[in-house]
Amino acid sequence: MSFLNIKNVKVRGIAACVPSRIEENRDYTRLSHEEIEKYIQTTGVERRHCAIHDGSICTSDLCQKAAEKLIDELGWSKSDIGLLLFVSHTADYRLPATACVLQDKMGITKDCLAFDITLGCSGYLLGMGTAGSLLQNGTIKKALVMVGNTQSEYASYEDRSMYLLLGDAGTVTALEYSEEDYDEMNFNYLTDGSGRASVIVPDGGSRNPVNDKSFILEDYGDGIKRTRLQEKMDGAEVFSFAIHYVPKNFKDLCERINLDKEAVDYMLIHQANKFLCEKLRKKIGFPPEKCPYNIQEFGNTSGATIPLLMVTNLKKELESRPLTLCMTTIGVGFSLGSGCIKTNKIVCPDLLYL
Repeated sequence: MSFLNIKNVKVRGIAACVPSRIEENRDYTRLSHEEIEKYIQTTGVERRHCAIHDGSICTSDLCQKAAEKLIDELGWSKSDIGLLLFVSHTADYRLPATACVLQDKMGITKDCLAFDITLGCSGYLLGMGTAGSLLQNGTIKKALVMVGNTQSEYASYEDRSMYLLLGDAGTVTALEYSEEDYDEMNFNYLTDGSGRASVIVPDGGSRNPVNDKSFILEDYGDGIKRTRLQEKMDGAEVFSFAIHYVPKNFKDLCERINLDKEAVDYMLIHQANKFLCEKLRKKIGFPPEKCPYNIQEFGNTSGATIPLLMVTNLKKELESRPLTLCMTTIGVGFSLGSGCIKTNKIVCPDLLYL
C-alpha cells in the first residue's frame, strides 16, 4: 500500500479555467443521429470545451489564468509561493519543464521549487499528495498545484470511440502550511505499468521517435482511424482494471483511516464516462446524490476532472461550510489513486474561460 497522511497543510482555494470554444457532440459527422444519441446516453458527454491546437491556448495558459484569479482573491503575494507543481501530459515543450515557464510568466519568486509531473487522469491526487508532503514540515509555506490537459489534441476526428469524449481544462489548488488550522488529507496510490499500452500515444517520444509512418492515418476498423501520434485507448482493458482495482484501493483507504462513509459529504469520481462512473459508484457504495457529475458539459478533462467538478458543482458549499470529500481516479499508466480531503470554507472563484 502506498499511503500518505498529510498534516499541517490547509487547502486555501481552488479555481478552474476552460477554453471558451465549445464542440457539440451532436454536430459530429462520423455518426448517425441515432448513434450519437446512444453514445451520449452511454458516456453522458453532450459537449466539450476544446482549444484550437495552434499553440494559442495551451494547458499552461488555462492553469495560469485560474492561478492569477485565485492568487488575487486570496490576497497572496507571489513572493511567498515556494512550490509550483504542473501536473499534465500536455506540456508546452518537450523541455524545459512547463512549471519553470509558468514561474517566469507569472512573476513568481525565483526562490521557488518548480517541477512537472507527467500524469493524466490520476494527476490531481498525485499532485496533491506530492505538494502536501513537501509542505507539511513547514520549510515551504505556500504552494500552487496546477493540474490540467488540452488532450483533445490527441483525438483523431476519425476515431469515433475517442473524439467525442475528450475535453480541455486547467485548474489550480492553493495549499498553505498551517500547524493549528489544517485540513487533514489522506491518499492511497497504486501503479500497474503492465497496462501502459492500454492508453498510449505510440510515437513522438524517445522510445518511438517521429518518423514518416507516424503521420499515416491507419484504419483499425469499426469506424476508428488514427495516426501513431494520436491517442489509442483499449476501453475494455481500462474498464476491467478500473472495476477491479478502484473499489479495492478506496476500501483500503477507508480501512486505513477508519472512514465512516456516512460522514462523507461527496464522493468525487474521475469523470471518465458516465457508464464507468455509475458502475464504480454502485460498487463503492455511495448514493447518487453524493456523486455529482459535470461530464455532460465538459467531457473527460483528464487530471482536471475532480477540481473542475468542485468548482462547477460544489462552489457554494466549498465557500460556506466544512466538507469531507472522497475522491477516486484512474489514469494512463495505469496510475490509480483514492483520497479523502477535508476542506473548511475555501476560496472558489467562478469558472473562468479563455
